[in-house]
Amino acid sequence: MFELFTHRYQGFEPAMGIPVRITLSPPRWTLPYAMEYQVREAAPSREYFGWPRPDFEKAYRAQLDNRGLDFFGPRFQEIAVAGRDLRLVLLCFEDLAKPGEWCHRRMFAAWWREQTGAPVRELGPLGPAYEQGTLL
Repeated sequence: MFELFTHRYQGFEPAMGIPVRITLSPPRWTLPYAMEYQVREAAPSREYFGWPRPDFEKAYRAQLDNRGLDFFGPRFQEIAVAGRDLRLVLLCFEDLAKPGEWCHRRMFAAWWREQTGAPVRELGPLGPAYEQGTLL
């Protein structure tokens, strides 16, 4: 069974697992690693992208609920099998080390944990205090 993690494009390293794009647009710079997989259904819609956080989160969670575990579970398993690694790292742009910064990858992580009971650790720094998940 696969395990999910989150991080930002700029901090990902191939030893962390398989990078999975969960943004509508790819980075506009050349990545130092291959980006072969994406799950566009986990990317926020342009329709609500600029909304305040509470409204954004409500719309984003509705989007995730609409797809549900019956979509995301098999899709992530498919990526894990194709990539030959059970560690999938869901990537977006936001730097969560900046105070007050938030992003949909952590909203997805919370939704996933609520649905499955499985934690989704952030592999980069979070908030003003340095908190980092490990792969061990």
